[in-house]
Amino acid sequence: MPPVLIFDLGKVLVDFDYTVAAQKIAARSDRAPADLHAFLGSSPLLVDYESGRLTRQGFYDAVCGAIGFHGDLAEFGGYFAKIFTEMPGTIALHAELRRRGFKTYIFSNTNDLAIEHVRRDFPFFAHFDGYIFSYEVGAMKPLPAIYAAMEQMCGHTGADLIYLDDRAENIAAGAARGWRAILHETPEKTRAALAGMGIGGQEGFNSP
Repeated sequence: MPPVLIFDLGKVLVDFDYTVAAQKIAARSDRAPADLHAFLGSSPLLVDYESGRLTRQGFYDAVCGAIGFHGDLAEFGGYFAKIFTEMPGTIALHAELRRRGFKTYIFSNTNDLAIEHVRRDFPFFAHFDGYIFSYEVGAMKPLPAIYAAMEQMCGHTGADLIYLDDRAENIAAGAARGWRAILHETPEKTRAALAGMGIGGQEGFNSP
């Protein structure tokens, strides 16, 4: 049985940077913290949002209460979500795998604002067999529940799953379930790791 490939989204298929969002949000706020970039990227509010404990409206209301943002939800969402750029090397790698018939899935700690933006603006995002998002599952990597949700969705477990992620703790949680896990650093290193698993290398990929 050919393996299934599971891709993290942020820092694997799309890069992200809160800097521009922080500048625009700060300009419309009364009491933005000195490092709004850090606040947006690591606030407990974001964890609650991406874990499904806060709705989009609830997250917006909580952030407004914290920083005194003056704009409406649509304005805030436009700033907050438009932080992504494509990572062409990994997107090309995924496209090669799809052409050779491998099934692929996205597996991401994320929120509905981000996914709405990525789905609308990046065509590659449509070309996966399924998607597991933390805000829908109610659990974030590396918690076991989100890994179990992926196994249930794709119908595979253990070594049938090859998993790419940029965070060591997430990779470790997958490896603990028997997944073949690759810590993604560059497309070249990931290609080499896949070659070591018999999936293919710089000269191309084997058909499943």
